[in-house]
Amino acid sequence: MTTITCILPAYNEAPRIGAVLERVLDHRQIAEVIVIDDGSSDGTAEIAEGYRDAHPHLRVLRQTQNGGKTAAVAAGIAEAAGSHLLLLDSDLLGLTHADLGALIAPVASGEADVTISLRRNAPRIWRVIGLDYISGERVIPREMLGERLDALNALPRFGLEVFMNRLWIAERARIAVVSWPGVDSPMKSAKLGNWRAGVAADARMIRDIFRTIAPHRALGQIVAMRSLRVRGEAQALPRKWLERIPR
Repeated sequence: MTTITCILPAYNEAPRIGAVLERVLDHRQIAEVIVIDDGSSDGTAEIAEGYRDAHPHLRVLRQTQNGGKTAAVAAGIAEAAGSHLLLLDSDLLGLTHADLGALIAPVASGEADVTISLRRNAPRIWRVIGLDYISGERVIPREMLGERLDALNALPRFGLEVFMNRLWIAERARIAVVSWPGVDSPMKSAKLGNWRAGVAADARMIRDIFRTIAPHRALGQIVAMRSLRVRGEAQALPRKWLERIPR
């Protein structure tokens, strides 16, 4: 039987986390919700805790210092009881019950081993090829990450997604790419208040990704993951991309 624990890492998401929680907490397929407040200074934890009385399956973990997304997710996984993890970003806009159900369904039915979202505002190239390889919204067996907490905690702050990709490829996991045509992830510049801060935040994320995998391996991950898809249509990758894949 598939049981779902939703893991929600959050850092200064007070304006947005409530909308996500309202979709997650009363979803019939989600048995447990764990919010990990990653040292927020804006009341994120207090907002999440305000839902606990009405939703006893919600837990809020407070990190005393901001340690980054990967460490926050690892802390949540260590407490999770479900057979599978639903990993969500806590700033999503336009999320619905149907979107959550669509992401869970391929794993719950046995059609796929893991799922990954393709949001409406994912970069255009990812929408063209039918895969956002660094999407943060995924369903994955808990044991796949639960057995590797030490490795997770050794990763850079934003190395989680490409680390998971490496596991999926190594284990030949069947991947369902699930379209989320009404869901957006806000631009960092909008969240942080100016474009310079947004660019700097994006640069730090990219730096962490390429500290986890070499830049030339990223294309190889994309191609390998597309070959493992059991759902999702996409255009063929350009030949010049294929020629650059490491052998």
